[in-house]
Amino acid sequence: MNLTKSIAAFQEAQKHIPGGVNSPVRSFGSVGGNPPFIAKAEGSKVTDIDGNEYIDYVGSWGPMILGHAHPQVVEAIQQTAALGASFGAPTETETEMAQLIKKLVPSIDMVRMVNSGTEATMSALRLARGYTGRNLVVKFEGCYHGHNDSFLIQAGSGALTFGTPNTPGVTEGTARDTLSAQFNDLVSVERLFEKYKNQIAAVILEPITGNMGVIIPEKEFITGLRKLCDENNTVLIFDEVMTGFRLGKGGAQELLGITPDLTTFGKIIGGGLPVGAYGGKQKIMDSLAPKGPVYQAGTLSGNPLAMAAGITTLKLLNEMTRFYDKLEETAALLEEGLQNNLNELQFNGVINRVGSMFTLFFTDEKSVKSFADVKKCNTALFAEYFRMSLESGIYLAPSQYEAGFVSGAHTKEDIQKTVEASYMAMKKLK
Repeated sequence: MNLTKSIAAFQEAQKHIPGGVNSPVRSFGSVGGNPPFIAKAEGSKVTDIDGNEYIDYVGSWGPMILGHAHPQVVEAIQQTAALGASFGAPTETETEMAQLIKKLVPSIDMVRMVNSGTEATMSALRLARGYTGRNLVVKFEGCYHGHNDSFLIQAGSGALTFGTPNTPGVTEGTARDTLSAQFNDLVSVERLFEKYKNQIAAVILEPITGNMGVIIPEKEFITGLRKLCDENNTVLIFDEVMTGFRLGKGGAQELLGITPDLTTFGKIIGGGLPVGAYGGKQKIMDSLAPKGPVYQAGTLSGNPLAMAAGITTLKLLNEMTRFYDKLEETAALLEEGLQNNLNELQFNGVINRVGSMFTLFFTDEKSVKSFADVKKCNTALFAEYFRMSLESGIYLAPSQYEAGFVSGAHTKEDIQKTVEASYMAMKKLK
């Protein structure tokens, strides 16, 4: 595979951008090699500046559930741009987006738009603290909620990939206000509530994780969290930036049958444009300025282009016949093929999948249910597998600690090619 232009582009980028990238995991630091610089994308494929085409399972890290450059989404962006890109004033599309989110996610009474998942989670956390009058927050090891200081304690995603889950720059005071528990370990949470009685403002988690790979919550764990928060007047926050509208119209909370107090969104609700949102019970949301005392603002919040792309995407997801059923069938076909490869080659690995999110863990363990299990994975083996896949035209997330995404644009032919490339890679790695 020729990456001459991408190599030159990366060398030039490193002269002007820290590490040559605007988000660390894009640098391929944990997998080696040179990141291809993408020139265009359509459907299930991305093409780099050297002309190499890849079947894409990154999907801009989740937003492209319809596939890249969906004609109706592109048209909505173009028509909106012609009327003006930003006003810094209210628009009807913001209300339409709020109404649409409320319709699809019953736990939402009111919603506030922001510009990124990080803004959504940090704002939800401030709101929970302001509403309860408490300072402490419980998060889970391996869960990533953006790069806000409070969330970079035992974090997942890029922080875990680069070995810096407790990054320099986070003050001791902030670190003290963030309590860490273990995902799928309810006892670890109960102990924190016992130790810090009447001090915990919120519990925040990815209800189905994607930022340490896909981890599924056990029923006793997730129902136990809801009960603990109810008993202690603590706000339960579901970070559905990744899972919202990805695992179904109502997201992970619909799938799990658990109602959080606040939910954060991003990715899909912007149709690929920068976006974020948080919402929940009216009695909590009423604490936000200008109605309440908790201040949060944003010049570009509710940006018309993002609203147009997001509204179009959500409407299509809501109206397309059997969209999520078909997506499940495609993702299940991929899982089946990869599992057959593991079985036939007697290759050590575990596949975790929920809907169109999946992770192939390179591990000797029989199951992966926690952050401790994730940390046992063979990252060196994954890196080799990743590079072989890329050479075969399969674009995976460049980290063992991330989810892969199947879109509505992926075909049976895409899946077959992916499974065949995976087989050859595993065979060489044996």
